[in-house]
Amino acid sequence: MKRTLLLIFIALGIIYTIESTDILGFRSYRPRLEAAIINNEYVLSWARLPYLSYYDVEVFQSPTDQHNPSGERVMVYRTWNNHLTVSQDLPANTYWRVSAHGLFFKPLGTYSNLLRLSEIAGDNSLIKPESILDYTQASPASDRPILTWTSVPGAVFYEFELLAAPPENPNDVLPSDYRLYASREVFTNGYNPDLSHYAGNSLFWRVRAMDYDGNPIGVFSDAKEIYISHTSSEHLKPRINVDFEDNPPPLYPVYSWIPLTGATSYEVEILDQPPENPNDIIPSEHRIWSSTVTGFDCYDEEPRITPGVYYWRVRGLDDSGNPVGVYSDTGQYVILPPKKLYAATFGDSITHGGGAVSYSPANPEYNYQTYLNFPAFNLGRSGDTTATMLDRFDQDVLPFCPQYLIILGGSNSLRGGTPASSVIADLSTIRDKCLARGIRPIFLTLPPVNPAAVKKVFDESTVPDWQLEFAKVNSFIRQQRYYIDIAPYLTGANGELPDSMAVDGLHPDIPGKQLMAQAINASWTRVTH
Repeated sequence: MKRTLLLIFIALGIIYTIESTDILGFRSYRPRLEAAIINNEYVLSWARLPYLSYYDVEVFQSPTDQHNPSGERVMVYRTWNNHLTVSQDLPANTYWRVSAHGLFFKPLGTYSNLLRLSEIAGDNSLIKPESILDYTQASPASDRPILTWTSVPGAVFYEFELLAAPPENPNDVLPSDYRLYASREVFTNGYNPDLSHYAGNSLFWRVRAMDYDGNPIGVFSDAKEIYISHTSSEHLKPRINVDFEDNPPPLYPVYSWIPLTGATSYEVEILDQPPENPNDIIPSEHRIWSSTVTGFDCYDEEPRITPGVYYWRVRGLDDSGNPVGVYSDTGQYVILPPKKLYAATFGDSITHGGGAVSYSPANPEYNYQTYLNFPAFNLGRSGDTTATMLDRFDQDVLPFCPQYLIILGGSNSLRGGTPASSVIADLSTIRDKCLARGIRPIFLTLPPVNPAAVKKVFDESTVPDWQLEFAKVNSFIRQQRYYIDIAPYLTGANGELPDSMAVDGLHPDIPGKQLMAQAINASWTRVTH
């Protein structure tokens, strides 16, 4: 036994000497980090050090250099392999590096080169929308067609262009000399031009994505020729733009459609049976709820918890409240009986979903739940404060009794001037209610806001001491038994939410939602065991 212990101490001494000195020349080791996309995943690899060592793979929001050595690190992976496979859901604008470490946690060599995932993800300048439906001579459009295209991530609006001839500058960022008409009042991936005054029977169209400030995101789409039938009897109607079959709605559904030119508002109705008058102009006798809104989406004010099949449709209205066209085709979704869930998410609009100003929870790519490695039912509600979260807890959470409840709330309260002490009191009560029912509360720290962007987009002010109040709440959250610290992943060098993460300074866009999910996925085993 003594001999075995002696051999162990000698071996440890040798290892410590190797790692504390450079007798094997490890200080010159600098791994070369490379990456490729394989089966929709990033595969990172580097040359293995000829010594028993582990590797730290670090993720940064911004480049590291001598002036910014930390680079706003948001995540670190540890592995004994010389490769790492990560989901392509990670934002491509992150930076990565790898370093080797010995058994005594001493660094072996130096950091690798810094690799930006966008270098292998493709050239963003070539991003362009793609048309979804073409109108040919054999199948022409009416003179009020709805033209649709694929969404461009991060696009706040689109510029739509009608042309008399194929553009002289295909897939460019500049308008065409053949432009007949253009509109920038396009905030979703579809447009309804009025061609009734156009005498011809064909013309061309294309579209490009724009950021909040009107700068192009990528280039114009391929120009498509559209054939027109001025005698078509096709009814004008909004086109539903959300698929609840592939993406079941959250507890508070959001309904979305392609708007109509000439309509200034929209009436959405929810039915408990299919309408007896499809594509009509009068409400259905099966209506159980309705709402009149402007824009192109409608947030349901009722939690849809009663089991059954629900139907919904929308119609356009003019300034006088008269119908513009007819009701849309009918969409539907199924509500199953409440049962004990594995996991659920509970919070305000950051939990409910949406981002980039023009996207709602009906767009799953802007919802962090989309990127989780496990199923989680969305119990979020836009506009919530911690007080309203507490008020609806019994009604909206207890029927489902999830095993794990991911809780994120307080941003709306704090930036509006509610003191941290009140937010902490609300979160404490929510925690106690969870524990009393056998629900494990898993808190997320609050990401910061960007007051200048919030003011610019929403014309809303943020209280001057918001950072202090946010810090108090996050300090409380970090004292809880189960929490996940997402705030560092979404915090810039100035302590605010970076523009690259949220156009509006409040709701993380796709890269931010992906980072949130990655942080949760990385910590999930820790908080559930």
